[in-house]
Amino acid sequence: MFKIIIVSILLFILFSLGVALFAFLQNRDSEKMVKALTYRISLSIGLLVLLMLGAQFGLISPHNL
Repeated sequence: MFKIIIVSILLFILFSLGVALFAFLQNRDSEKMVKALTYRISLSIGLLVLLMLGAQFGLISPHNL
């Protein structure tokens, strides 16, 4: 279950990056682009914290150790 959450967050990060790219290429809507990039950064920080907590509590093991 934990790995599914991690993969879904990664997919949301990629989707947000795609939205920002589309907003940049289509009409250079800076407000929409900044909003999408802010979501991406927030999700990336959240994913990092989630991975650290998962390793700390034994939900995932780095390098299968």
